[in-house]
Amino acid sequence: MDAFYAAVEVRDNPSLAGKPLIIGHKGPRGVVSTCSYEARRFGVHSAMPSVTARRLCPGAVWLPGRMQQYASVSRALRRLFATITPVVEPLSIDEAFLDLTGIARNLAAGRQAGLALKDAIQAAERITGSVGVSPNKFLAKIASDMDKPDGLVVLAREDVPRLLWPLPVRRLWGVGPRMEERLLRLSLKTVGELAAIPGPRLENAIGRRAAVHLKKLAHGQDNRPVVTDSAPRSISEERTYARDLHDLDAIDRAFLARAEGVSRDLRRKGYLARTVTLKVRTGDFTTWTRSHTLSQATDLTETLVAAARDMFHQRVHLAGRGVRLLGVGAGNLVPRGETQEDLFPDESLVRARRLARATDAIRTRYGDAAVTRARLSARPGSDAAEAADDEASSLPAVD
Repeated sequence: MDAFYAAVEVRDNPSLAGKPLIIGHKGPRGVVSTCSYEARRFGVHSAMPSVTARRLCPGAVWLPGRMQQYASVSRALRRLFATITPVVEPLSIDEAFLDLTGIARNLAAGRQAGLALKDAIQAAERITGSVGVSPNKFLAKIASDMDKPDGLVVLAREDVPRLLWPLPVRRLWGVGPRMEERLLRLSLKTVGELAAIPGPRLENAIGRRAAVHLKKLAHGQDNRPVVTDSAPRSISEERTYARDLHDLDAIDRAFLARAEGVSRDLRRKGYLARTVTLKVRTGDFTTWTRSHTLSQATDLTETLVAAARDMFHQRVHLAGRGVRLLGVGAGNLVPRGETQEDLFPDESLVRARRLARATDAIRTRYGDAAVTRARLSARPGSDAAEAADDEASSLPAVD
C-alpha cells in the first residue's frame, strides 16, 4: 500500500488531502511511522526521528495514528487478496505476497490480475497500492517499489540487468548497514557490481553463506514459496517514552498496559505463552532483557504482568536511572487447546479468564477503548496520564 496510515487518514478526513501529513509522535524521542507524499518532498521518510522530520517539514500536520482503524482496513484488504488467489502470505500490515501459480499462465496475465486487484482496492477502500509482478518473491517486492505511488511494474527475468542491477546493494534482502559497509569496502555499490564479482572473492570478504545468498538475489534468483500460514514465534509490545519514567507506580502501570496488550493479542491469535520476556532500557541506553519460563502456558494479563514485575524487581537494577523504554513479550508459543488443563485450577485465574473473555467480546463489538482496567484509566494531571502522553509512537513503520 502507498503511505498506508496517511492514506487512511486522508480518506477519512478529506481536508488533509494535499497537505504534508506525518503519522507519528512529535516528541523528542518520537519516530515517523509513515508520511504522505507531500511530506516526502521535504525529505521526510518512515523510521526518521521526529525531531529531524520537524526540522525538514515544519508546516506538516502530525497525527498519532489509529492502529485499530489501520488493522481493520488491513483485514479488509486481505479479504480482497483472497478473491484473487487463496495463496496469500501477509508480509506486514500493509503488504503481502500473492501466488498466482495456476491462476495466471504468464506475466501478462499476472499483470491483468494486478490491475484487477488495484481496481478492487480503490473501489472498496478508496486508497491506492502498488503492485509488482514477477516470477519470484524477491523480484516482485523490488518491482512493487519501482513506481510508487499507485504503480504496477512487471519485472521478468530478462529485465534483471536493466532494472535490478542499477539499484544500490542495500536493496538486497540481508544487506543492512553493517553488510553495506563491508560491500562498499569491496567497491560494490550496485547490485550489478555484486553480481559481477567473482564468488571466491566475495566469500572471503563476507563468508560463504552470505555470499551465496546475495549472489542468487543479485541474479534475480529466489526459490522461496509463498507461505500462507506461518505461526508467530513471539508476541511483544514495547514503548519508548519522551521523558524517562522514574516513579515506580507509573512504571508498574506501564508493565500492566504492555502485558494487557500482549495477552489480548495472544487470545486474538489463539496462542498460549510458556515464556515471558522483559525489556527495560534506561536513559543512558543501558538495556536489560530477561526471560522467565512459566509452570503453565497462559494468555492472561495477570500471569504475564506478575512474571514481568518479579523480573523487574529481582533482576533489573536502575540505580536511580529512569526508564526510557519498557517492553513485555510472550514466547515459546503453543496453540490454545494443545496444552493439558490443570486438574485443580486456581480459582482466581478461572475468574480472570472469564473476565478476559467478556472484555474481549466487548472490545470486538465496540472497539478497544470501550473497556479498560481502572488502574490504566489515567486521571488528567496524574503520573499515568503524563506517561501516556509521553509515549513515542508504537506503530510499525510502513512505506
